[in-house]
Amino acid sequence: MDFKNVDEILLSFAQYVIDASKENLKNDVNKYGSNKADGDLDNSLSYTFDKSQNQFLLDFLMEDYGVFVDKGVKGKTSTYPETSAALSQFQYGSGNFPKGGLTEGINEWMKKKRFQWRDERGRFMSYESMSYLIARSIYNKGLKANLFFTTPFEFGLRNLPINLKDAFKLDIENAIIFGEKK
Repeated sequence: MDFKNVDEILLSFAQYVIDASKENLKNDVNKYGSNKADGDLDNSLSYTFDKSQNQFLLDFLMEDYGVFVDKGVKGKTSTYPETSAALSQFQYGSGNFPKGGLTEGINEWMKKKRFQWRDERGRFMSYESMSYLIARSIYNKGLKANLFFTTPFEFGLRNLPINLKDAFKLDIENAIIFGEKK
């Protein structure tokens, strides 16, 4: 049996989640004026839809660190109490991740963006010094939860059961009508 209407509903749900997530990233401007949508995370947002005979499989894909940006990360010594990062399952200093990964990632990002501070004498600081300072701050304070993906996913999920029921009903009716004509 062909589930054309169900396919359309699932594909439109997936496209809505991806589009809204990208829009949320674009609108999340940090205090330095740049946004998270100008990099790998935005470009990596996608979905796959696999339909076999007995199941529909919809997968959302993104860079690995997207989960940390979305859910936030608790800091080692303190966290953002005004955000949902305090409720995050992730925490710096838990020993679950390799040492130095945060510093390396920040160092790579700064070199890519050609971002440098100046010291009190007006000289440019090295990327290594800056990445250490930033990583230490993030390690201790944590990362604020962004919910760029969770919010549109949960919003789209609210109406999905009703829409799927209606689409499934239409597909069944079409199968019966076309089956009678044969």
